[in-house]
Amino acid sequence: MTYDYLIVGGGIVGISTAWQLLQRYPNLKILLLEKESHFAGHQTGHNSGVIHAGVYYQPGSLKADFCRRGNEATIKFCLEHDIPYEQCGKLLVATDKAEYSLMEKLFERAGQNRITAEWLNREQLKEREPNISGLGAFFVGRTGIVDYRKVTDTMAGLFKARGGRVRLDCEVLGLVEKDSEIHVRTSIEEFKTRYLIACSGLMADRLVKMLGVQPDFQIIPFRGEYFRLPPDKSNIINHLIYPIPDPEMPFLGVHLTRMIDGTVTVGPNAVLGFKREGYKKTDVSFRDLKEMAAFSGFWKVMQHNLKAGFFEFKNSIFKRGYLERVRKYCPQVKLSDLTPYPAGVRAQAVAKDGTLIHDFLFVNTKRTFHVCNAPSPAATSAIPIGAHIIDRVGEIFG
Repeated sequence: MTYDYLIVGGGIVGISTAWQLLQRYPNLKILLLEKESHFAGHQTGHNSGVIHAGVYYQPGSLKADFCRRGNEATIKFCLEHDIPYEQCGKLLVATDKAEYSLMEKLFERAGQNRITAEWLNREQLKEREPNISGLGAFFVGRTGIVDYRKVTDTMAGLFKARGGRVRLDCEVLGLVEKDSEIHVRTSIEEFKTRYLIACSGLMADRLVKMLGVQPDFQIIPFRGEYFRLPPDKSNIINHLIYPIPDPEMPFLGVHLTRMIDGTVTVGPNAVLGFKREGYKKTDVSFRDLKEMAAFSGFWKVMQHNLKAGFFEFKNSIFKRGYLERVRKYCPQVKLSDLTPYPAGVRAQAVAKDGTLIHDFLFVNTKRTFHVCNAPSPAATSAIPIGAHIIDRVGEIFG
């Protein structure tokens, strides 16, 4: 069989795209390939489970637009399919004068992104969150929490119910693009398809290279390490608690997150990974290291962020440094409270000049479309991202 569309990647963006593509064009023959034995095995299943509101992002950017619409679409999807979620809201807390100044700018940006936010002074913050200390904060009520694995599995079920086909444990090893079709060599068998959409996350640049295209970026992995607070600390916060982030970095800082199962996590940090899918400190891939070392953009981004990188690496090794980042706004947390919790790995696209690519990045050939950078909050934004991909594919492929 020659499929109409083959989609690579069983994370939430790939599944959302496949499901919506079949909704829009019910007569298409669509196959989705996932190299793991289950969906949401990497970035989707290793994030903090937050339904973001879109405070941080540059007004007018795809990130800002996708996140605002994605917040509404995700909550609607959860209501329609009885998926547990909670719109608990979050507080962004400033702990010193420098952060307070940045918070004022962030509050202004929230307004530019049409997000309702409530300003709190020190006393109002303490009243709202007795265990949180700061000069002030602002509250975003639209932020929520959910289990994105359940969201992804539900979308996959809807895709299959409409006739979509799925192959798990099926890794793409090679792509050959011909005039009228694409040959997809996998660890199981070879497939043929008229068009291909790749939502391959940490392997995005490698799928582009399989077609003989040399991208002007590379995926650099950053491990985000989390801890979980013990059960007696599960009520330490009433909302999600976020620090004021460094505007130069694409990471949001170490935060306290209420999870949908009732626990509270601490994290993540952002440590350079030595393996693209390495979730442990000891995970190393010589292939991944060799590729990074050969990429000029890697050395430039390391040079630009040497101080920040060393700070993250030191706090990854010495838990006490990690703790101090939390104690800036929640002094009740102790070293013994930081119990193990699975890490995640973020796929960060880096340009040749060392620039961290903050927004979405797409690459296409005559018959393929690649999502090469789907940064946080891609899980929140998965439904509008999927719709956008289908629109773009319609324009390119006709």
